[in-house]
Amino acid sequence: MYLHIGQNEIIPDRRIIGIFDLDKCSYSKRTRDYLTAAEQEGVVLDVSGELPKSFVVCRRDGRTTVYISQISTA
Repeated sequence: MYLHIGQNEIIPDRRIIGIFDLDKCSYSKRTRDYLTAAEQEGVVLDVSGELPKSFVVCRRDGRTTVYISQISTA
């Protein structure tokens, strides 16, 4: 199965580690630190196009990618 996360980005569900709500998770210092480190490493891709609602952590070939997306965690 595949998940469309925005802006023509489609991910196989077997690659998805987790989908996290930005509003709820951004209160945690650990989450903010994780997202900051991922951005500094250059593994964050913004596919939201507008106001982001979530971030999707994916793994492929031993590499982690973080997508900023409009999809709802619900």
